[in-house]
Amino acid sequence: RTIADVSFTVTLNDTHDSMLLLKSFRSARSAHAHQLILLSSIMAARGHVQDPNDRRLRPIYGKIHITCLMTKLYEAAVRKVPTSEEYHSHLFMAYARVGEYKKMQQAGMALYKIVPKNPYYFWSVMSLVMQAISAQDEKLSQTMFLPLAERMVEKMVKEEKIEAEAEVQLYFMILERLGKYVEALEVVQGPLGEKLTSELQSRENKCMMLYRRLERWAECNALSCKLLLKNPDDWQFYILYFDSLFYLIDQSWAPPQEGAHSAEGEVHASTAQAISFMEDRIATEEAKESKHLRGPYLARLELIRRLRERSCPEAQQLGEPLELMFQFFVKFGDKPCCITDLEIFLDLLTPDQHVQFINRLMEAVPLGAPGEDGVALPGDTRALQRHLCVTQLSRSLGQQHALNTEGKLGLIKELKAHYRHGLQFGKSCLKTELQFSDMYCLMAAHVYIDLWLETGDQNMLWQCLGLLEEGLSNSSSNAQFKLLLLLLYCRLGAFEPVVDLYSSLDAKHVQHDTIGYLLTRYAESLGQFAAASQSCNFSLRFFHSNQKDTSEYIIQAYKYGAFEKIPEFIAFRNRLNHSLHFAQARTERMLLDLFLEADTSSPLEESVKSMSLCPEEDDIPWDSLRDNRDLTVLVSWNPKDRQLNEEHKQHSLEDDTLWLRLRSLTLRLIGCVSALTHPPTSRNSEKTTENGVAAKPSSLQSLLSQLENTLNQATQFTEKQLQYPFVGPVPSRLAQALSSGCCQCQLSSLQLPLHLQELETAGLDDSTELQTQISNLFKSLAVQLQDMLEKCKGDLLEVKDDQTKPQQFLLENLVYFVETICIVLWVSNYCGSVLRPLKSSLQKKKKKKKEASTVTVVTALISALEHIKSQEISLTALKLGALSLERQTQSEVRTFTKTAMDKVQSSYLRSLQEIGELLKKRADTLKSLKI
Repeated sequence: RTIADVSFTVTLNDTHDSMLLLKSFRSARSAHAHQLILLSSIMAARGHVQDPNDRRLRPIYGKIHITCLMTKLYEAAVRKVPTSEEYHSHLFMAYARVGEYKKMQQAGMALYKIVPKNPYYFWSVMSLVMQAISAQDEKLSQTMFLPLAERMVEKMVKEEKIEAEAEVQLYFMILERLGKYVEALEVVQGPLGEKLTSELQSRENKCMMLYRRLERWAECNALSCKLLLKNPDDWQFYILYFDSLFYLIDQSWAPPQEGAHSAEGEVHASTAQAISFMEDRIATEEAKESKHLRGPYLARLELIRRLRERSCPEAQQLGEPLELMFQFFVKFGDKPCCITDLEIFLDLLTPDQHVQFINRLMEAVPLGAPGEDGVALPGDTRALQRHLCVTQLSRSLGQQHALNTEGKLGLIKELKAHYRHGLQFGKSCLKTELQFSDMYCLMAAHVYIDLWLETGDQNMLWQCLGLLEEGLSNSSSNAQFKLLLLLLYCRLGAFEPVVDLYSSLDAKHVQHDTIGYLLTRYAESLGQFAAASQSCNFSLRFFHSNQKDTSEYIIQAYKYGAFEKIPEFIAFRNRLNHSLHFAQARTERMLLDLFLEADTSSPLEESVKSMSLCPEEDDIPWDSLRDNRDLTVLVSWNPKDRQLNEEHKQHSLEDDTLWLRLRSLTLRLIGCVSALTHPPTSRNSEKTTENGVAAKPSSLQSLLSQLENTLNQATQFTEKQLQYPFVGPVPSRLAQALSSGCCQCQLSSLQLPLHLQELETAGLDDSTELQTQISNLFKSLAVQLQDMLEKCKGDLLEVKDDQTKPQQFLLENLVYFVETICIVLWVSNYCGSVLRPLKSSLQKKKKKKKEASTVTVVTALISALEHIKSQEISLTALKLGALSLERQTQSEVRTFTKTAMDKVQSSYLRSLQEIGELLKKRADTLKSLKI
């Protein structure tokens, strides 16, 4: 209604700037970008631009991603009022939004000439630096852009016009990028360095970095000594101290005969000096009555490790690691950080010391007398934390994994007792706070998972889910409970509860990239198409807003002189633009839209055209894809041999990249099929018409060849069968897709258009062999679909020996079957467009074979629908609680486990319903297909 009123108003008077502004609003709200571009050009040409109008137009242009129009408006404004500081500054920021660094440099200097203020001058300098960073030619950056920026700053230094810290920071950045570390050190240590006050120890940190770059290890060592005397708890300086120490030892460095050791003071160049330095720090801490610092004690262990790595006998002078770690536990065992502190030094213990170490730690844990169940419990939160730390360390040492089944069940019983006992200490906690004993619950869940993986007992899995649901009911903000539940439900093929779990995590900003893959990996493959669309939207909304948001960050950085942050913002934006997850979510969303909508609510050609998909162009930056997944987001106390390693990460990246390549090629081939239209008049024509996208036989052949090669690579890759840790990366859909037969079937169907193009070109009389080949391909396709359907048959929840075993792979196979049916139907529709003009001559030769294949596809579809219906009936009638909860005696435990089972059952039903609805639509489409 509002848009209609605006349209009527601007019709009465469309010459005034205000009316043009109203038209712009109308065009933006109606998503008519081409009208908005035209109106912007008119306003810019007139030059009657008022700043309030510009401010109102800016968010409109940003919303439809044409912020470049703002530059034209401000250019017109500057021409109209050439002495306006405000218009010039707005023009500079408009250029910043679109990354026009050269024009930014010119605008900055023009602004400085009008209003000679330092910030404007350094805007221009920073724009030169950005030209250097963005330049493709590194030589050009080093010989032109950066030297020019350096001379511009040196001019201000000589004239003593440097006023702010930001200007010194920019000077330092330029020298650093030019590799002039000596000159940069002089700046930091000179009068200009006194302006570096915004960050604590800013000058010292910069000096330390430059000493490392210049390999001045003596100065690096002396400076780290001085800084550790000031702050004995700063771990980064201990690392620098040890690094420089051993570099000096390797170089046989000796102090000069006269004068100071270095510009920073005394240098330690021997292990004896290092040991003495550590002992002094420890002695200082021991002299304190309270508030001991952890740094010196951990540094002593780090020095022992480094000395042992170099086989230095002096390591024994610092003491026995077991005793030192026990002393550390006595002092800091009641702090949550104790486990992460000691965990990294467990390799200092020999295997035969593990049991002794845990027994020694238990001596320092104050527990009460054992109860009726034989479990001794802590009396307060400090004792609870000490006991929890020992339990975590025992798992990290592999002691829990070494237990047999009975031992692990006893351990679970003990952990549950500690968890439920600890809840009394958190009765006054807010809902947003975690319970003190949550980690006991989480560890018990991990032991359940161990038992499930080792024995295959499904009851262990159901009890694990019930325990986590219980934990979540007592600690509704515990992200670890939610993440592990999310992973388990996905592994079971139940996506319905996952949506609420992910939403309750309240993922912010970059987390949609780092953990969003957990959602998008399983959504569509488990048949929850509506949830899959929503999941992709979660991620894509973040990625699409990243470009606009980053531009605003850059502008703010210019305004407030945070020049060193601008390259970081640019790098952050590029990292997200090249994100593997971004490419996956975008590709899966486009495929999902086609599977759901194409040839049901709109023709395939229109669906492809609306996506602006060009089959001949691959817009995924394969060579620069970034894996931004957080693969360590789930807490784990596994020993080192069971932890995630670099081989797992690399294998997972290759796995996901191969699957993305397959999906991308499939999408582009679907685009090719949609573009191969055949009007009735163009019989036997070699020319293909364009329908929003350009598709040529050559591109179709090339894409098919790429898909075939990628399938071969994928087959070889899946033969490696590397097993990931359970809390590591989730496997891609590649192995299951190959197992289901969908990839080969889709390739076979997508090869048909190429053969039919040859048939259309050759004609019927001279293509008997080709016709036989096409006929056999149709028959083979029908057989492959039947084979795929056979792999979908079976009970999703198999009941055997009072155990309920989920078979989620059947659900995934059903989804692959549906996807393949969609592709086969699109190809068949194209085949019909080719064969219809040849109908009269084809009736005698090929019609029967085509009809036989069509009938077989219809039979497969009907059979699939009947199977889905039977699964829905059996699932609805299944009483999971009566089958799998008999062993559980506590009614409360049974309730939580039954809740988890009900969620899985409900999710399976939802998936079957959505898959069935889509299959029915495709069955209706197939019925209307005629040749």
